Parts: sequence; structure tokens; C-alpha cells
Amino acid sequence: MYQAGLVLEGGGMKGIYTAGVLDFFLDKEMEFSSCYGVSAGACHLCNFLSKQKKRGYRIGINYLDNKRYCSPYNFFTTGDLFGTDMCYDLIPNYLDPYDYDTFNKYEGKAYAVVTNIRTGEAEYLQLQDMHRDIQAVRASSSMPLVSRNVKIGNELYLDGGAADSIPIKKSISDGNEKNVVILTKETGYHRKPSSSLSLIKARYVRHPKVYELMKERHKEYNDTLRYLEEQEKEGKAFVIRPKRISEVGRVEKDAEKLKALYEEGYKDAQESYAELLEYLS
Repeated sequence: MYQAGLVLEGGGMKGIYTAGVLDFFLDKEMEFSSCYGVSAGACHLCNFLSKQKKRGYRIGINYLDNKRYCSPYNFFTTGDLFGTDMCYDLIPNYLDPYDYDTFNKYEGKAYAVVTNIRTGEAEYLQLQDMHRDIQAVRASSSMPLVSRNVKIGNELYLDGGAADSIPIKKSISDGNEKNVVILTKETGYHRKPSSSLSLIKARYVRHPKVYELMKERHKEYNDTLRYLEEQEKEGKAFVIRPKRISEVGRVEKDAEKLKALYEEGYKDAQESYAELLEYLS
């Protein structure tokens, strides 16, 4: 096991790029002592820790035409674009069973990043029992406007990307001097201000911290990219990211586009493997 942090950005269905990278890591039997997943990154992290190669790919591809998986039908009948019953019960427990036993053998620490909508702060919920902690993964993946708030304990949560899209600072503060960061946005990407602020303000009128976060998110994200670049130069981060703009949207129905992005992730990891091993040594 490498004594290093593994940091996984979200990005909706663009996260299939991350699935490709992680599946290459599985082929090379790579493990990391600390793992941090945001939104889709948290979902793919679960498959990585259970060592189920191509499970993330299968889930991303096999249910595209099922309205219970991701559809306007779900949104208008439940408030969630991605069907929570299907994604967090039917698939992991019946259709494509999750390997809970292998997950339980993981000896490091893994976290799903969530946003507390009362405080506006990121929280890092440790994943220890996936039967229970699947709620943390659901909260981390609950995109604003198209997902219900998720209650854990006495607090309500949404997508971790609202408060901490790339938790490199958290990993470093936890003592990880080396970090492998997988981004879903291409080299040279800079986030622009949200075009949905009026909808967000109306939707979360009782939770003004959500609006405040989303209003400033582009600045925080771009600041984090600059910080990450500094950490790369100092040897504290090794970044794998797409080299070109992806045709895959945050919600994507084209299986061929998803397949191509998965293969791109696998190939990028493969091509950087020698350099990555030298970095981790």
C-alpha cells in the first residue's frame, strides 16, 4: 500500500474517466493509504476499494435507457434525477452486487466529501461500513437543483463539490506528503460563474449558504487549481486528467461517448504509470 492520498474529483457522468484510471490501478494492484472522493468520484472510489474492475463502467453504461436510473421521470416523481432506490439499493444489492467483504478488508481510510447546507462547510465522512455509509456517498453525489437534500444524523447534505471540489488541501492537512489527484476536467480548464444562480437562490431560500457557495464556486475552484499546480511543482501532487475537452456531459445518454472517455482514462493512467511509480517511490 502506498502511503499517499488519492483524491478524486466529481463531474457527473464525466466520472467514467476516473473509472478508467482506477481500473488501470486495479490491474497494477495499487492501493493508497488515504482516499477522498467527491460526488461521482466517491461512487467510483467505492468500486476501487471493493476491487471490482469495470463495475463503474458497467453501471455507467448498462442502465442508460432505464428511466429508474437517470431520467426526467425520476426527477419529477421523486425529486432526484438519479433514482436513489435503483442506484443505492437495487444495483448494489441485486443487479450488480457490491463486494462488501472486499471493501471491509481495506486497511486505509476513505472519505466521501459532502456539503453541509446549514453551515456551508465541507465535511469528510469516513467510509467504514458501506451498508450504512452508502448514505454518505449518496449525499456526496446529490447535485444541487436535481437532487433532494440527504439527511445524515441531524444535518442535511448535498454534493461535496459545492464546498470542496478537489480536496487536495484536506489530504495534505491529514499528513499526506504525496497525493495522486484524478481530475475530470481537461488541462487548461477554468470554471466560469454558474448560469443557474437565480434558480439556486429560489430553490434553497431556506439554506442561503448553498447560494453563497455556488455564487463563489468558480473562484474557489480556480484558486484550488492554482494551488494544485503549486503542489505539483513541490512534489506533493501527481495529477492525471483528460488532455482534451470531453464530449461527455454531466448527464450523458450516449454510450459510445462514455465508452471512449473510460478508455481515455485507462490509457492516460497507463501512459503515466512509469512516472507515477517513480513519484510514489
